[in-house]
Amino acid sequence: MKKLLLGDEAIAQGAIDAGLSGVYAYPGTPSTEITEYIQGNATARERGLHSRWCTNEKTAMEAALGMSYMGKRALVCMKHVGLNVCADPFVNSAITGVNGGVVVLVADDPSMHSSQDEQDSRFYGKFAMIPTFEPSNQQEAYDMMAVAFEYSEQQCLPVLMRVTTRMAHSRSVVECADSSRQQNPLNYNSVAANWVLLPANARRRNDKVTAQQAQLEADAAASPYNKFISPASPVGEKYPLGIIASGIAFNYVNECFPEGCPFPLLKISQYPLPKTLVRQLLDSCERVIVIEEGQPFIEEQVRGVFESQNILGRLTGELPRTGELTPDCVAAALKADSAQEAAPSFNSQLVVPRPPALCQGCGHRDVYTALNEVLKEYDNPRVFGDIGCYTLGFLPPYKAIHSCVDMGASITMAKGASDAGQWPAVAIIGDSTFTHSGMTGLLDAINENADITVIISDNLTTAMTGGQDSAGTNKFEAICRGLGVPEEHLHVVVPLPKNMPEITRIIREEINYHGVSVIIPRRECIQTFKRKAKVKK
Repeated sequence: MKKLLLGDEAIAQGAIDAGLSGVYAYPGTPSTEITEYIQGNATARERGLHSRWCTNEKTAMEAALGMSYMGKRALVCMKHVGLNVCADPFVNSAITGVNGGVVVLVADDPSMHSSQDEQDSRFYGKFAMIPTFEPSNQQEAYDMMAVAFEYSEQQCLPVLMRVTTRMAHSRSVVECADSSRQQNPLNYNSVAANWVLLPANARRRNDKVTAQQAQLEADAAASPYNKFISPASPVGEKYPLGIIASGIAFNYVNECFPEGCPFPLLKISQYPLPKTLVRQLLDSCERVIVIEEGQPFIEEQVRGVFESQNILGRLTGELPRTGELTPDCVAAALKADSAQEAAPSFNSQLVVPRPPALCQGCGHRDVYTALNEVLKEYDNPRVFGDIGCYTLGFLPPYKAIHSCVDMGASITMAKGASDAGQWPAVAIIGDSTFTHSGMTGLLDAINENADITVIISDNLTTAMTGGQDSAGTNKFEAICRGLGVPEEHLHVVVPLPKNMPEITRIIREEINYHGVSVIIPRRECIQTFKRKAKVKK
């Protein structure tokens, strides 16, 4: 059965067809469409697959481990910075091992299209001693899901699968299975001594996982996804150039040579790094160029293990050190005939820049209007922002926030600034971000009665990633009371121009109150409101 699928959709369909029992995720571009596809899939609904959004990536990873403990297959999805959030259970999952297969799908974002950094998740796989898969096209992304779940159960380890933005958000025809594998039955095969990470148990498991690495590397060398492609015999003793390409970069290399690559080409899509294949390439070539999307993960290992000076790539300037690769920059590095004289600029002189902006009718606009109006009355106010649509309040015309570091950082940074003597210190955070990782920061502030004002700008959804359910909807007042916010300093307002006098009065009063106060401006996201109205009509 052929389907035209995004890379994310191919991953989702592959997981369903591999006998998935549950997907656990927090929305984050470019991974969001995986969970959305499963939520809308008829087979997934018929089978009762779990597919509700989690509060954050850490809870997602832990819930997936719980499903694995009971013998069933679980998929965890996130963007690269989400892997930082779930690093604790992710790294420990190698030590516990798995019962049912676990695949951790991480979508990296080179060039930071919608992210704070360019981190490469393959380093996490190596750090945790977990096997890693990196598909080079949508068909591989689909096929690898079944292989990854089988391998996870075979090795009793979770598997990390890494894709990048172009893979996640480009489409291709995918040949899918005509039927799906049934889910694993519930079983009680988990060994408590593996899952209870007391030091004695953890040391034993750590020795076992460390000992597994040689087998994982041998499996990578024998994997059908790692291919050594050699052209005709060289004219001299060695080829002048060899190529190592991973993930989507393998496609860019092939685009450069439509008649076939004239150099030995090692495709790597399964890790640990297959050193025997790398050695084979190095022995047959005078120089080797490493072409990989993201950071120089393979390049650094090849340089370190083989101590060769003839390794080219991102570290030597043949390829750009940061940002996405393109077919043009790859062609230029290979000096292929298809290389452009100059790579196209993202900042075309023919197109007027169009920076993102808050939607017309967005409640965040009225929140920032009111906040700016009040803060004009104070010397050196500081507003600590967070991750979400409202981060756009940094841009004109509002220029309202002074920081945006990571999910939930607004409240704790405001507290730290207050500890340093800053006043007023205001934190602004969205509803989904607050439940993701803002609640613990608020508890810290309450425990010390920090002199901060917290604004939870509630648009009743996870708006930035397309309007997914928000874990705390209609619970924020109860959460704040439960954490200890005084009732008299907990306010709910409706951010509309007609309510501006009330909103500015409350903000002013709470800034002048020297303790923790919370203001919740609540109005539905204009985009989800429009969609609901259209469906209703």
